[in-house]
Formats: sequence, C-alpha cells, structure tokens
Amino acid sequence: MEITLHRMNEAVHFEARNPEGNRVQIDGSEAIGGEGAGFRPMQLLLAAVAGCASMDFVPILKKQRQEVGDVSVRVRGDRADGATPSPFTAIHIEWTVAGSVDREKAERAAELAIAKYCSVAESLAPSIPITWSVSVEP
Repeated sequence: MEITLHRMNEAVHFEARNPEGNRVQIDGSEAIGGEGAGFRPMQLLLAAVAGCASMDFVPILKKQRQEVGDVSVRVRGDRADGATPSPFTAIHIEWTVAGSVDREKAERAAELAIAKYCSVAESLAPSIPITWSVSVEP
C-alpha cells in the first residue's frame, strides 16, 4: 500500500492521494502555520479507526439479518496532556443505528468490528484502548 502527499502551499497544507486517485486534504493547526484547509493528522487517525470499524459493523449487522437504515458514527479521542508528542490515550466510538435492529446484535457487531476485524484498531492495540457504544433508533 502506498499513499503520496503533495505540498499545496508555502506552509503545511498537503494533499494525500491513493493509487485510485482519491484525495484527502491535510493541514496543520494555526500554531504551526496551518490554514484550516484539511484534516489534521490526528483527526485522520480517528476517522480511519471509525471508518474501518464501521465498514465491518454494517456488514456484520446485515449478515445477522438486521434491517439497517441510517448509521451515524461519532468518534472521540483523548490525548496526553502537555506531552510532546501528544498521542491518543483512549478512543471511543459511538454508533447510532436506525432501523429494525436488535440491540444485542448491534452490540455484538460492534464488539466483532473492533476486536476481530478492524485492521486499524488492531494496529493501535494494545497501547490505545478502544471502547464503543451503540444506540438503536426505530
């Protein structure tokens, strides 16, 4: 796997591109010259773990014959205070699922997604604990 980055300005705005040509804007905080023109790297890491786990969560629910409607995800990361670097110390993923979904099956799907199938979560383990919660709405 290979990703390329190209600097977009005279500061720290980069564009990342994958082999398929998809693009993601990456920028730093204003404190280091960023302009708010993209995700910060630590935000990308949160998006990566939530996206990876969700790409497993939804198919697991479907295999359980659940009628999945809308799915929204919120991910929060806690970071080490006052440290440089300031790594994540914990991550929490919250799924909200709409549809005819059994809560126990949704919780099992979340557990499997994080603990068994998500390569990003496995890459962060065991140094960063990842917890999850699930809400089901009719």
